[in-house]
Amino acid sequence: MGKIEISDDAAYTRELLKKIMKETQHEVVAEATTGDEAVQLYKQVKPDLVFLDIVMPAGKNTVNGMEALKLILEEDPGAKVVICSALEQNVLIEEAMKLGAKDFIAKPIMPERILEALSKYC
Repeated sequence: MGKIEISDDAAYTRELLKKIMKETQHEVVAEATTGDEAVQLYKQVKPDLVFLDIVMPAGKNTVNGMEALKLILEEDPGAKVVICSALEQNVLIEEAMKLGAKDFIAKPIMPERILEALSKYC
């Protein structure tokens, strides 16, 4: 099964995603709460798939998840990143998809959408 990175500042979302990963026998190899952590952990563990929130706290190198997406894709243009965010961020979602995000999953997260992404990208 796939190695998964979960990058979201909301503990509830991380716990929900971890539960789904455990049930589907995917391994959560990294968990980040800021864009900086998301990029650093991606470089360290090279996961098969990243679930990334767009709106995350600013760090030293990133202002949000969008910046993290850019840096992850600079590090690895073949990175598989699925954006998880609220629908209110339509402009950011469109930008993320243009940058190279593979998919978008709206919050609140529906487990079946996560399962679709896992089967498609892992």
